[in-house]
Amino acid sequence: MAQRGVLGMVLAGGAGKRLAPLTADRAKPAVPFGGIYRLVDFVLSNLVNADYLRIVVLTQYKSHSLDRHISLTWRMSSLLGNYVTPVPAQQRLGPRWFSGSADAIYQSLNLVYDEQPAYVVVFGADHVYRMDPRQMVEQHIASGAGVTVAGIRVPRSQASSFGVIRTKDGRRIDAFLEKPDDPPGLPDDPESSYVSMGNYVFTTDVLLEAVRKDAYDEGSVHDMGGNVIPMLVANGDAQVYDFADNVVPGATDRDRGYWRDVGSLDAYYDAHLDLVSVLPVFNLYNRQWPILTNTPPLPPAKFVHDEPGRTGHAIESLVSPGCIISGGQVRRSVLSPGVHVHSRAEVDGCVLLHGVDVGRGAILRRTIIDKGVTIPPGASVGIDPDEDRARGFHVTDSGITVIGKGQQVPA
Repeated sequence: MAQRGVLGMVLAGGAGKRLAPLTADRAKPAVPFGGIYRLVDFVLSNLVNADYLRIVVLTQYKSHSLDRHISLTWRMSSLLGNYVTPVPAQQRLGPRWFSGSADAIYQSLNLVYDEQPAYVVVFGADHVYRMDPRQMVEQHIASGAGVTVAGIRVPRSQASSFGVIRTKDGRRIDAFLEKPDDPPGLPDDPESSYVSMGNYVFTTDVLLEAVRKDAYDEGSVHDMGGNVIPMLVANGDAQVYDFADNVVPGATDRDRGYWRDVGSLDAYYDAHLDLVSVLPVFNLYNRQWPILTNTPPLPPAKFVHDEPGRTGHAIESLVSPGCIISGGQVRRSVLSPGVHVHSRAEVDGCVLLHGVDVGRGAILRRTIIDKGVTIPPGASVGIDPDEDRARGFHVTDSGITVIGKGQQVPA
């Protein structure tokens, strides 16, 4: 039964500059992931699996493909009053766009007034994970706090990219440091820090008061993690929910507690490789808590040719519907729908998005390729990062070659 009294609010308006060129013509939450999914599918699946069926998705930058995906995929029962709906910047308060995540909520408070929920679940739209948010909401209600922040331990060396939480008793947040240069370690583990996952549960009255107060603060950048949460921490009204305590039906010991922020190309690539091993770090096959999406009406993947030297192979890889492997070798890779790998091609450690065509004898290594790109016969990509950079491709710090939509690959 749907959980009444709770409104899901998903923040999906970020520009996703660190994922360029994959975000050149799409919003970050609309970036494909895992072959058939979009990044937004993970947060929406977590909310819907928990029976939170009234959800608004706040959008802004290059939102057409995101709006279209949500409208065509996430259809709820209108008979029961359930919905998942994209809401663009409405400019209800004047001719301006969202100036931050807190401002996005402030400009969209009419949605809260219309629904009149007792609690508002505010989640980000660009993380890969499974979570049962009911357990976090239950802790929040029992505690009487104004806001509950989901927290997770990460290596201290990585913590400066997040909001860092200080707590002495494991519940009350004593300090919240937004992306500190020198993040503090934990008392029991100096090499780890406790960071925010960007997921919050608010008591509605507290959220309304906080974003209104923030809106009139001329010194604020109107960010949830940078301004609103520290304000509530200072008031003694914030607590943390330990993500390690979350129990998801069907989770295995190997993928329990998995969470990845895929805001950079390196993180996006690494998270894909977490999917492809025999015992994956993140298991897409959990039927008790499925990641939901909608795929186009494509035929099953096809492997063709049974001749010496032309037999196609895909090993430790995800091959989506509509793909054709006509004699190529695919290893530790993720192929989105419609990818064609021709005879004698080698694809090793790659993420190929929709409709990529890999020519006969082409060699790809450690490469991300956006939709619609054709790799000419005999071309090599990802073998020499310096050479690829000279060709105009994007090469990450760890040497992953990224080819955006429309870029020309020389033979």
